[in-house]
Amino acid sequence: MTYFNTYLTLGLQHILNIQALDHLLFILSLTCIYRFSDSKNLFFLITAFTLGHSLTLALATLGWIHVSMHWIEFLIPCTILLSAIGNFSFKDSGLKRQENSVLKYVLVGIFGLIHGLGFSNYLQSLLGKESSIIGPLFAFNIGLEIGQIVVVISILIISSLLIRLSKIKMSSWVLVISGIVIGLVIPMILERW
Repeated sequence: MTYFNTYLTLGLQHILNIQALDHLLFILSLTCIYRFSDSKNLFFLITAFTLGHSLTLALATLGWIHVSMHWIEFLIPCTILLSAIGNFSFKDSGLKRQENSVLKYVLVGIFGLIHGLGFSNYLQSLLGKESSIIGPLFAFNIGLEIGQIVVVISILIISSLLIRLSKIKMSSWVLVISGIVIGLVIPMILERW
């Protein structure tokens, strides 16, 4: 159980860490268009991201795929930028209709594939001495999903409070948050180019 807890904690720390700013910004760009009443779709999106993340994390850790880390480090902030830019088409009244799009789930899953590759070298070095990576990888991904849910719920709570206190329209809120995310991610893209 200690073994499981170690990797579970690593998964949590991967998300609940300011050094995971790119991951946090991605979650913020996904979450800012949702309210608590719409959270079911959001949790499915987060799970699609985790599945993509888990798949490439496993494949890269097993050594079955090899991708230049330079390109992955560049592509990660690009996924955040695309996610934030996609929010500019947000219309508050049409959220439920917009979110039933299978394409959105597929895109978020693909973005998860890219993000998973970004963490694979570190996890590979940790798992290098393990006889089987299935247990540690499972525990790590459970920790990752729990961490993402904590971040999502925190964002939803903070968003709800700030929207109520400032009496800002949801569409304006989405534009402000997406603009902030874009402002933070463009320097990352330029730095990693």
